[in-house]
Amino acid sequence: MPTITPISDLRNYGNVLDNVSTGSPVYLTKNGRGVYSIRNMEDEENFEKAEAMIQLLCELNAGIRAGDEDGWISEEDVRKHIHGRRNQISDL
Repeated sequence: MPTITPISDLRNYGNVLDNVSTGSPVYLTKNGRGVYSIRNMEDEENFEKAEAMIQLLCELNAGIRAGDEDGWISEEDVRKHIHGRRNQISDL
């Protein structure tokens, strides 16, 4: 469960950091409004992984939509394209 703390409590930042744990960030407020959050590094890594997964899913959905709208290409055409790209790269 998150902890909500006024930013002025950072004067004793050790006490604030003691309240940070995995799955339990500390939210700092200024004039009663949320301004900052302090998260455990494990939470930060999980957040970055989730962000990357969302981006990947968006790209996959865009590919599916493009295939539905523009038509799908054959497996053989995909293989030819990949081999052609590989040859272009190896020629450099």
